[in-house]
Amino acid sequence: MSEQNPYGGASASDGPKRVRTRHFQNAKRDGIKITGLTSYDQLTARIFDEAGIDFLLVGDSAGNNVLGYETTLPVTVDELIPLTRAVAGAVRRAFVVADMPFGSYESGAEEALHTAVRFMKETGAHAVKLEGGERSHKQIRRIVQSGIPVMAHIGYTPQSEHGLGGHIIQGRGEGLEQLLADAVAVQEAGAFAVVLEMVPSDAARQITERLDIPTISVGAGPHTDGQLLVWTDWAGLTPGRIPKFVKQYADLSGILGAAAQAWQQDVSAGVYPGPEHSYE
Repeated sequence: MSEQNPYGGASASDGPKRVRTRHFQNAKRDGIKITGLTSYDQLTARIFDEAGIDFLLVGDSAGNNVLGYETTLPVTVDELIPLTRAVAGAVRRAFVVADMPFGSYESGAEEALHTAVRFMKETGAHAVKLEGGERSHKQIRRIVQSGIPVMAHIGYTPQSEHGLGGHIIQGRGEGLEQLLADAVAVQEAGAFAVVLEMVPSDAARQITERLDIPTISVGAGPHTDGQLLVWTDWAGLTPGRIPKFVKQYADLSGILGAAAQAWQQDVSAGVYPGPEHSYE
């Protein structure tokens, strides 16, 4: 008899083996690439889980892709908790990471722990993610010491976009020294993996070779231990310009637009609903 998951998902004995933090470490050791996508709802979470994606990040990118904000900065913990609960409840194998939004950990280690505990207790997530290297090492250490896995995030950190001067590649020239220091700091603080965003590929290679924990690329080239993308970018749902590092694997915007037009035309012409769609 399997134990029931209070968040709606199935236990490991009912299906595929659940990805754990040790699998991230084993993947780095064995040279197996780690795959990650963002997800904000139970429908995409189930699809990505069944496709074999290793981890799903319920990112504060929901601000741009779900909530209609121009940036991630307005996103709150209360907004991300129901999205994370939906994703965690839908998966059987994938490792679910909850993004800690701006303003939920910056003031210190105790605030960071409080936020992390809320995510773990109220969503069923398996880990949390927060931005910052040396500046966030105390927060990471406090959370990890409490038994909560932490995925770190360095390089371009969207929550600090105003301080960084916009969408600027990090780690070039003299910036590489600080990037390396940030990477070492999050590893020493206990992070089980680190996201490198918008970092030159050679810098990402040096960091990957330097660290014992896996590195996950978001626009950091091919020399990392894994790759993470915002799903609406590669699926063709994001309007306007997408980042250079994104490869589009579908045109869901075009597919959905065509379907909506076809339905509107059928209704206008009286074709839908037909007899096969009606009850007697």
